[in-house]
Amino acid sequence: MDGLKELVDYGVIGLLAAMSFVALWLAIERYLFYKKVDLSKYRDRNLLEVDLSENLSMIATIASNAPYIGLLGTVLGIMLTFYTMGQQGMVQTKEIMIGLALALKATAMGLVVAIPASIFYNLLVRKMEVLVAKWESLNEN
Repeated sequence: MDGLKELVDYGVIGLLAAMSFVALWLAIERYLFYKKVDLSKYRDRNLLEVDLSENLSMIATIASNAPYIGLLGTVLGIMLTFYTMGQQGMVQTKEIMIGLALALKATAMGLVVAIPASIFYNLLVRKMEVLVAKWESLNEN
């Protein structure tokens, strides 16, 4: 069961940390792209939307899946706590509470990743909609 503890501590939390880094990196990349995009070079709305929406689905995927990965880590941590309790026989309440509290850190981390990623996604989609509307205004004539 030590492997399961390592999986929860390093695998799940590490995966969530990597997802957080990727979401932040993609959000910054999209923001910088939106600031410098030249709408006048686009003649077709579909091509503009393809360029503007690049990487947004990855941010949305991270935002929607991070809580599930955190929940998986919590379930694995609770399983580990119960297994340890079963192996040791009589366990003090203190040990149980510490094990459960540590198991919940994965869910907390999942939410810490998901909430900002969801905010980034919504802000970037709104910025994309504004840029498309500006493009439409430029091309009405």
